[in-house]
Amino acid sequence: MRRRDALGLLASTPLAPRALARLRQDATSRGDWPQFRGDPRLTGVAASEPPPLTMLWSSDLGDSIDSSAAIADGALFVGSQAGRLVALDLETGARRWAYATGSEIAESSPCVATGLVFIGDAKGVVHAVRARDGKPAWSFKTGSEIKASPVVTEGKLVIGSYDHHVYALEAATGALAWKLETDGQIQATASVDGGLAHVAGCDALLRAIRVRDGHEVFHVSSGGYTGASAALDGERAVYGTFENEVLCIELRTRRVQWRYKPPERQFPFYSSAALADGKAVVGGRDRLVHALDLTTGQPQWTFATRARVDSSPAVAGGRVFIGSGDGRLYAVELKGGKLVEEFDAGSPLTASPAVAAGRLVIGSTDGQLFCFGAKDPARASD
Repeated sequence: MRRRDALGLLASTPLAPRALARLRQDATSRGDWPQFRGDPRLTGVAASEPPPLTMLWSSDLGDSIDSSAAIADGALFVGSQAGRLVALDLETGARRWAYATGSEIAESSPCVATGLVFIGDAKGVVHAVRARDGKPAWSFKTGSEIKASPVVTEGKLVIGSYDHHVYALEAATGALAWKLETDGQIQATASVDGGLAHVAGCDALLRAIRVRDGHEVFHVSSGGYTGASAALDGERAVYGTFENEVLCIELRTRRVQWRYKPPERQFPFYSSAALADGKAVVGGRDRLVHALDLTTGQPQWTFATRARVDSSPAVAGGRVFIGSGDGRLYAVELKGGKLVEEFDAGSPLTASPAVAAGRLVIGSTDGQLFCFGAKDPARASD
């Protein structure tokens, strides 16, 4: 039975939410990148081989792309400030469908699960559309704009809003399961592990919220306004703040394990970290990409770009891929930070790369969506 057929069969059974959740957790092992940062723990690590920065195709989406792409089942999904969620064929770039949200899509990135694509917009609406044809399934209105990306787990969609609330919606219907009020705007995406959603907020707190019922299990002070999302490795949560720090929270003791604050430059960290090979890799507004020891927070290397780095890194096969405000996409070695190659997109890259099936996809602020990878010799000879 094909995977797509299997998903359809599971969706028609009473065990569908649980079974589909297991399929979703295994998505990156199959080569998909179905949500922001690739998986619910927001690790930024791809199962795919590292693609070369050879452009295979590009597509003009009409306005700035700050949303990061999701890749699933041979399709990619991305939002733009033109107010459209678009699906394209991963191999060719041909457009499959476009869904008008009625408002611009800022930084919210799509999440693909249970045959639906979910995204938030600047008017505070969460949209769910069918992945196969872009037809609307449901929508839900929050009280203010949404910049966070949705995460689907345990049959629920978890997302934060600028209205100071974290929401959990039934993924199948959009019905409100619960909402939790915080003391500030929610810009970061929730990272989920062990039944807990970890949400860093503009109220300078990292909250751990039980997905099942919305109960806040604990919170930890970040010491500063946070726009970055926390990445989880099972034992730790790592994220940056606007107080120029990267924090590592030890989840068992619920205490700060380490803080990294570059001594020479004082700039915020808006990029979300990738966790791989014992390192936390994160971009800074000091124009640098920083690699830190995950246990101690000690710097391992830095890589200099020509402008601030709000893009969040993706790691594949020992390489780090990251965009910069200088308009370049960089590939550097995870081990030592040495430049492997770069691509000049011609416009700032604030979106984050998505890597799956030997392809890398990223959008630019002039509305261009780029796909990179190895050229197929069979196609080239046609």
